[in-house]
Amino acid sequence: MTISVKSNWTGSENTSDLVRKQIAQRWGEDEAKRYNPFVNCFTFNGWLKNGYVVRKDEKALKSFIIVEKKDKKTGAVIERRPKTIYLFYERQVEPQQA
Repeated sequence: MTISVKSNWTGSENTSDLVRKQIAQRWGEDEAKRYNPFVNCFTFNGWLKNGYVVRKDEKALKSFIIVEKKDKKTGAVIERRPKTIYLFYERQVEPQQA
């Protein structure tokens, strides 16, 4: 499948490696080498926004982002915490029907 969408992914190498390992476990090393967080792995809503739907019964890949809480006056970061996100790889989606 060729998908021509792009995300605004700002994750780290650690989060990328976490997802890559899950892809390798499910679909093998060749598929893991194809993984690109900018073009073929998005959240459920990310796929919807780009005209794709997650196929029924597909299980999400788990990753995380760091959420920063900033001081309203100074803008300084006062708290950083991980938030779990659920992603789907391109093998788990299909184009939406019109």
